Amino acid sequence: MNLVTGGTGFLGSYLLRKLVNVGQPVRALYRTAIPSQVADIQDKIEWVQGDVLDVVALEEAMQGVDKVYHCAGVVSFRPGEQERMMKVNVEGTANVVNLAIDTGVRKLVHVSSTAALGRARIDGVLDESSEWKEGKNNSKYSVSKYLGEMEVWRGMAEGLDVAIVNPGIILGAGYWDDGSGMLIKNAWKEFPYYTEGVNGFTDVRDVAEVMFRLMESDIEGERFVITTDNWKYYDLFKEMAQQLGKKPPHKAVKPWMAEIVWRIEAIKSKLSGKKALLTKETARTAQMKVYYSNEKILKALPGFSFTPLQTTIADMCQVFLEQKQQQG
Repeated sequence: MNLVTGGTGFLGSYLLRKLVNVGQPVRALYRTAIPSQVADIQDKIEWVQGDVLDVVALEEAMQGVDKVYHCAGVVSFRPGEQERMMKVNVEGTANVVNLAIDTGVRKLVHVSSTAALGRARIDGVLDESSEWKEGKNNSKYSVSKYLGEMEVWRGMAEGLDVAIVNPGIILGAGYWDDGSGMLIKNAWKEFPYYTEGVNGFTDVRDVAEVMFRLMESDIEGERFVITTDNWKYYDLFKEMAQQLGKKPPHKAVKPWMAEIVWRIEAIKSKLSGKKALLTKETARTAQMKVYYSNEKILKALPGFSFTPLQTTIADMCQVFLEQKQQQG
């Protein structure tokens, strides 16, 4: 039996679909409701209500499980959500590791992030051998994912077989109000601004495929960077705009401009009670030029190849346009 934590989230929903399609039994945690994105396969999944901070529900979900995919996590760069993010990403991961050991789980595949590699140095190319170093370029999210990884390595030291994936920014269709899906909405609205930063991006379907292959392999005690390619944010936004038939961004946001904007957004957020569109951390990380190597995973999984980012973006835009048309 497979257990997927975070199965109602973006990556988790794609992983559930992968497991169902290959005919493997799967159990998933849900907190309040099962999302529409998995409505067509929900009767093929065994659902357990709870989350990774609910030890009782988590222990119940672990019964009879030999493979755990730990996808649950919080991605946030807003100061008001940092405490919850640390709790879920660190304490929640510790709960998963502890109960996996206690219930005799055979293997754990943990979803981390390229952010956990650290950005103390942003010159050169980062890979799995990059050592974490404290630095101002590390966001609170980076810290939470790094500490979460430490819990997984502790589990390995206590006898649990583990593998870790470190995806870059994950792209895919279906979740337009959160994460990378919001980039499509910005392109649709012809948002005119772009930053000059560079980051690693990858297709959500590829991340799910890599996780499945790692689980079914004899690979353990390793972590893998999962990035298709390193793209400028401008090129990403331009490709999205072209696929949607919209105007591409044309105003570069310089670092000094970003510093002003995030401060204005912080004031507006306090006055309105609404979440800021830009925070101090997002303003600064979007300016960084960070490059990642995917050589290790390509060597570890012969026959696997990444979906080109142009294809990923085209697929995202097609689904977005179809849903727009359905909505009238």
